[in-house]
Amino acid sequence: MEIGQLFLNALVLGASYALVALGFVLVLNATAAVNFAHGDLVMAGGMLAVALSAVLPLDTGVPGLLVLPLVLLAMAGAGLLFSLVAYFPLRRGPPVSVFISTIAVGIMLQHGIKALMGPAEQVAPPLIAGPRLEFAGLVASRQALATLVVAALLIGGTALLLARTQFGRRLRASAQDPEMARAIGVRVPVMIAASFALGTALAGAAGLLFANSYFVSPGSGGNLMIKAYIAVTIGGWGSAPGALAGALMIAFFEVGVAAWLSSPVAEAALYGALLLTLVLRPQGLFGEPAGRRV
Repeated sequence: MEIGQLFLNALVLGASYALVALGFVLVLNATAAVNFAHGDLVMAGGMLAVALSAVLPLDTGVPGLLVLPLVLLAMAGAGLLFSLVAYFPLRRGPPVSVFISTIAVGIMLQHGIKALMGPAEQVAPPLIAGPRLEFAGLVASRQALATLVVAALLIGGTALLLARTQFGRRLRASAQDPEMARAIGVRVPVMIAASFALGTALAGAAGLLFANSYFVSPGSGGNLMIKAYIAVTIGGWGSAPGALAGALMIAFFEVGVAAWLSSPVAEAALYGALLLTLVLRPQGLFGEPAGRRV
């Protein structure tokens, strides 16, 4: 396969990984705790897209672009509920309490969706249906191109929200220095809940993208959670730009090694690269300045 085609394939995969990693790091920065159910929330977003496409009253089929806003809204609500169940009741307890609660919710999601939809892989509708496009020797489906556009819009919109709006500044203030944020009147618990909503909405969007190109099953959340964790570790713990860069690096690494050797070798080599990064640069390749997040 030509390098240009490999680059395009990796970029599409990396765009989906980037949404997963960005949602993960938003919650990480807001709570200083790892949400181990994040991958299962990605899976839930994909399954929700499958279910919505089956029940919406359109005879000609439902494009994923129509389902996407519904998934974003529903998963944002699920993120709020998740924070009320798995985080706020335990946030003043030992840190391990939150870790365990998120694992418990993730397992509940896995088994609940398996009971409702079965254990088999599901496929969501494409964002845009249609024949493949060819340009300069490259072949790309409309779904792949739409994935790049949707991911770029969601990531860019999140960046603008955080950097250019008062609400975004409050989110960042609550993540960087909760005590100071409280002192200047920011309602930190509200901002934490909003971070869960935003991070889970991005996870749901990623689930919709994965559920068409790569399928989704009740057990697929664990692998996605690990990919988000690796992206954040490689990019720099707590750094949103680093998480995005780490997600893209994972995708390019997987696609490149898989094309050269095989997918199992690519998976094993990825963990080897992670161990090497931890040994040589434990703060990540884009190590954040001390005391600063997002």
